[in-house]
Amino acid sequence: MPLTSCHDQPEWKDDALGNFDALWSILDEHYCFFSYKDVDWQEVRTRYRAKIHKDITSRELFELCSDMLKELQDGHTNLISSYDVSRYWIWEQYPVNYDERLIDEHYLNFNYHRASGIKYQILSNNYAYMYYGDFASGIGDGNLDVIFNSIAPSDGLVIDVRSNGGGYLTNVETLVGRFIDERIYAGSIQHKTGPAHNDFSSPYDYYFEPARGRVHYNKPVVVLANRGSFSATNNFVSIMKSLPNVTVVGDVTGGGCGLPFTSELPNGWSIRFSAAPITGPDGELTEFGVEPDVRVDMTEADVAQGRDTILEKAFEILKNKK
Repeated sequence: MPLTSCHDQPEWKDDALGNFDALWSILDEHYCFFSYKDVDWQEVRTRYRAKIHKDITSRELFELCSDMLKELQDGHTNLISSYDVSRYWIWEQYPVNYDERLIDEHYLNFNYHRASGIKYQILSNNYAYMYYGDFASGIGDGNLDVIFNSIAPSDGLVIDVRSNGGGYLTNVETLVGRFIDERIYAGSIQHKTGPAHNDFSSPYDYYFEPARGRVHYNKPVVVLANRGSFSATNNFVSIMKSLPNVTVVGDVTGGGCGLPFTSELPNGWSIRFSAAPITGPDGELTEFGVEPDVRVDMTEADVAQGRDTILEKAFEILKNKK
């Protein structure tokens, strides 16, 4: 959605300095994690603005601005032009810890069902497996009823959200509703109320309701996560982790707990950035990720043998909960 403000916005020239100043100022007034990340944004401006010269090209300016945005260490902050999109993907720096083909071949035997973007099946060990790869993929109540009716005979459930880059928080709420029998506290959200870095509204608490009249799953659950579990998926993992019958296994999630907003520079470039911080059920920000209950990495040797180390740990946990 477009970013609007209740205070006057200056007019910036459509030149290198004007676009740089517009970008820096929009973030200065509206970005939400300066204090949390201990970023000296004024120092960053001085350092990067000094690199602009009268002959700088559009692409050189884009690269310079992209480098400046990386100082925020924020996967929700992207500069978008007609020829490129800047990014800060934390998961590119860590092991992938997920191989879809390995799961399909060695655990599902290429035999699985799919509904509402969810791949599911009861495995030979009588544990159910669900893979949800995109929270932007809508999940209907009727489809979820079919899924949970199908896996009801299982002894436990593995929900795999590794390499799920996020999507809609409404889908998080819909899915979590199948694992709770009463209203739960899901976290809080704040909004910027002024241009100062710490001008925020009071926290607004939000809650999730159980999916009333629908099929629920009340047996032990293990959620699998990796560094690619970002944004809405990060939120899903933090909420599921707070439930008593759920264990999170794998790597730290990719983070991303700020709702993104978008504004525009004089030259037409768009800037997307975190503008509203969301805390988890424990009251903490998860911008840098959610720690798993059990930390496990996949090894090259195990992958070569067709073995998913993280999934195997999930089976072990479920077996111990019988």
